[in-house]
Amino acid sequence: MTETVSEILKAYRSGAATPADIVARSYERIRAHADPAIFITLRDEKDVLADAKALEGGDKTLPLYGIPVTVKDNIDVAGLPTTAACPAYLYRARRDATAVARLRAAGALILGKTNLDQFATGLVGVRTPYGVGRNLFDAKLIPGGSSTGAALAVGAGIAPLALGTDTAGSGRVPAAFSNTVGLKPSLGLVSTAGLVPACRTLDCVSIFALTVDDAMTALKAVAGPDPADPYSRSRPLRALGAVPDGVRLGVPLAGQRLFFGDKISAAAYDAALARFAEQGAKIVEVDIEPFYAAARLLYEGPWVAERYLTIKDLIASSPESILPVTRQIILAGAHGTAADAFAAFYQLEALRRVREHIFRSLDALVVPTTPTIYTVEQVLADPIQLNSRLGTYTNFVNLLDLCALAVPASMKPDGTPFGVTLLAPNGEDAALAAIGRQFHHATGLPLGALKIPQPALDQSAAAPASGEVALAVVGAHLSGMPLNGELRSAGARLVASTQTAAHYRLFALAGTKPPKPGLLRVKNGAGTAIDVEIWSLSDAAFGRFVAAVPPPLSIGTLELADGGAVKGFLVEAEAIDGARDISSFGGWRKFVANERAAI
Repeated sequence: MTETVSEILKAYRSGAATPADIVARSYERIRAHADPAIFITLRDEKDVLADAKALEGGDKTLPLYGIPVTVKDNIDVAGLPTTAACPAYLYRARRDATAVARLRAAGALILGKTNLDQFATGLVGVRTPYGVGRNLFDAKLIPGGSSTGAALAVGAGIAPLALGTDTAGSGRVPAAFSNTVGLKPSLGLVSTAGLVPACRTLDCVSIFALTVDDAMTALKAVAGPDPADPYSRSRPLRALGAVPDGVRLGVPLAGQRLFFGDKISAAAYDAALARFAEQGAKIVEVDIEPFYAAARLLYEGPWVAERYLTIKDLIASSPESILPVTRQIILAGAHGTAADAFAAFYQLEALRRVREHIFRSLDALVVPTTPTIYTVEQVLADPIQLNSRLGTYTNFVNLLDLCALAVPASMKPDGTPFGVTLLAPNGEDAALAAIGRQFHHATGLPLGALKIPQPALDQSAAAPASGEVALAVVGAHLSGMPLNGELRSAGARLVASTQTAAHYRLFALAGTKPPKPGLLRVKNGAGTAIDVEIWSLSDAAFGRFVAAVPPPLSIGTLELADGGAVKGFLVEAEAIDGARDISSFGGWRKFVANERAAI
């Protein structure tokens, strides 16, 4: 099986396939699928095959060597037209968008430009003069937008990766409807240079893939600061880690879960939460009304003016060239005052403070990607209200500076997919990926619409990389504990939860703030296995971290239950005089939980 990026790369490196083979398969599937509304511009097969053959004999270690990719037609590809799904707006791009250039540098092969809701204004996939893409599971249903063709190309197996965009959910809604992964990165992590703006301050280049691991592989290839994008941020992308024990997932209060009468989707969401709980997550209800308030600002506030700025000249010279529903929405941005704008800015900043408070006690939020789905006929009859409903759980995300990962959750009784989205503050992309990959794999769902099972999870994905040091933590630095922020600030990532060998005793040290334990190696079979977490830090960060460890704690070498050895926290023997031996609890987290329960 060679459907995912990782599988295709293995086939190349073993000699079982060549880039030309996979490109030829992509075009065979385009012809067999026979949906002319997926692409606006499809490159000639001979040209892409020539690109593929030019790669052969080259560097097979490139992260996307020979991987076919599609690009949403509001992102520039040198030599190809950019339309944003509006023929009157068409221009031929002179250079690649930064994200596209980085894909090519990583070895990717561009198949063509995909269809979208015009000017990326919509979540439905029907606001385009280039035809309505066919939903992969039920032709009567909308395919979702605005990155319609991108999601369909991946779900149909035409390409294992696609670039889309996401301002209000355009990279997540069509992922839910195509049983694919939709990764909306942190604002500024991926350059938007070469992108036709929707809302320039909120736009993201997004990624569609069949698995979370593939999406992260693509994200690593395209992420990074860019002088050509003033909204680009210099923020390192952390490597993939493990899921913390007892990861805390926030969910809307029961009365805030909106499904607009769709009881089947409501039940699917409940089932998804039960699956997360089975995997050890703690489900915490939170008040997300402030998030809904932020969502209302997107189209009721000044951000619509950003959409108007992009096409104001076209609206003035040729208003009939823009679809009526798109024109109606965007023209609202021509009105309003500076005072209105600043009032909205003040309100949003207050809501961002609420966001900070909510996430202080959570690892992530998990929400339905969409509350329901509609038929093409229903959306054409009521285009604005039904589109708005689809953005219930997506419209607030970029305004609140969150990253997001949409993953498939289940198949509903009618055979159509249902998905959920994980949300976290800017910079937590890798943390979401760790949670999402585990959840997606546990669903047992097939890849896209291919009826092919998911590959086994790559358990080495969370291992320390070259230039990193593994560090075992046993107490206040555990995930969710008071000093865990010190590790995160140092760029550390969780690699695994495990135990020491049975050679240790754990003591609750007296007078430490915050409370800390001490781990002591003992002899003569007097020890027991103690729970630890393994975190990975860069060499430089490890050095700084060790230098700041206060006595009586120190960093030594710990023996693990599997026989391996890592650096980790130990305590000086003199410090345990009078300390309480808590070894029988098997770990600091269990001891703390017991103490809280006794209060």
